[in-house]
Amino acid sequence: MIGAPQYLLTLYIAEREDDEETPISPGYVADALDRSPPAATERLQNLDAKGLVRYEPYEGATLTDEGRDAAGELYDTYRILSRFCRDVLGVDDHEEEAMQLVGNVSPTVAERLAATLLRGGDNRGEATEANGAAESAESASQPSPDSPAS
Repeated sequence: MIGAPQYLLTLYIAEREDDEETPISPGYVADALDRSPPAATERLQNLDAKGLVRYEPYEGATLTDEGRDAAGELYDTYRILSRFCRDVLGVDDHEEEAMQLVGNVSPTVAERLAATLLRGGDNRGEATEANGAAESAESASQPSPDSPAS
């Protein structure tokens, strides 16, 4: 679902690419999020009412300081999700998947995904082997229910 997080993130990315504080048109946002221009305009107006963007009719939208802070956090999560989708899940359109997920992942999950990626991404085999060894050692130290007690 496309919501406020995706709109903020789209504006944030566009502002970073532009290097200027020129307003981002609703048409650009609509194209980026595969929405109609009227739907994008309405959402940008709602974000303006919440103080997250400054929206000017016929000009476009820019992020406020509060909106930029929120979008910056979303961007960090987006980058982590994008890398996870690409490197661990092997998703071809990893950026689109990350955009869909970005507003639905808690900071805790994003931090843990980042930590997993920093450790080298896919340590599942090592973890499974370690868990298997621990379980074998534990079962060896406990008597079997079928064996007589000493």
